[in-house]
Amino acid sequence: MTNTLATAAVSATAAAVRSVARVASPIHTYEGAGFPVRRPFPTPGLPFVDPFLMVDQVGPVDLGPGEAKGAPPHPHRGFETIQYVIDGDIANADSRGHSAVVRGGGVQWLTAGSGIVHEALPTPEFLAAGGRQHMLQIWLNLPARLKGTPPRSQNAEPGDIPVVTTEDGAELTVIAGTTHGVTGPFATHTPALVVHARLAAGARAEFTAPAGHNAMLYVMAGSAATAGVDLPDGHLAVLDHDEERFAVEAVDGPAEVLVLAGEPIGEPVARSGPFVMNTAAELRQAEKDFGLGLMGTMPVVSD
Repeated sequence: MTNTLATAAVSATAAAVRSVARVASPIHTYEGAGFPVRRPFPTPGLPFVDPFLMVDQVGPVDLGPGEAKGAPPHPHRGFETIQYVIDGDIANADSRGHSAVVRGGGVQWLTAGSGIVHEALPTPEFLAAGGRQHMLQIWLNLPARLKGTPPRSQNAEPGDIPVVTTEDGAELTVIAGTTHGVTGPFATHTPALVVHARLAAGARAEFTAPAGHNAMLYVMAGSAATAGVDLPDGHLAVLDHDEERFAVEAVDGPAEVLVLAGEPIGEPVARSGPFVMNTAAELRQAEKDFGLGLMGTMPVVSD
């Protein structure tokens, strides 16, 4: 759904905004069956930004027939994954019997909780024809009291996700949380704001998060700036906690920015591959449970 919001342009000096605590550059690596990703975190210098554990950007890349790759069956426990498909098609299935195709503009929000085996593969049609692939994979932690919650899959079609168009030339796709008068479609265990901001040249968008929440801006395309700090393509600004308001603007042309904010969980993080727990002992138990088939199997076997 689309909501056109009339907003007056806000000058950079009109109100105090959060300053920048640090700027991180991305690493380039491979995931799944070998598709390349650009990752602002986790990196050796920035393991996570509580409650967010990871941001991976896949593409945008134009693929020929037979070139698309996905993620074959793999387990998760203790956190949530947000799969935002901007271009292309991804067929999701898991060991709890959920299956859905996420097409361009759609999102799957998967709560792994107590444990699940999941696959995310190109659809047969996309694999055969090729096309543009562009997506984000975001990991969001769960507090200890919810790491054993039953797995849950939520899916939203593009028309289910509100889009705000501002007079400043910003188009804001609100995946989670509330901003600019609209709320994303997902029920979240951890308070979080997830927004895809498309900014015309010179456009500016402003957001609000409680001062105690972490907030960051990841430049997906183009170049942007916040609080007087330039952010090249692929760079991440982790913001300070000095204000509730923060803003981003496109400086040298159009830009696309992922806006993230969330309430810190403030608990120890123990992680190993697809498992995120609080202690090393819990990680060992997760690995054991997966080996015993307690998180289910793919394909799903009926009793």
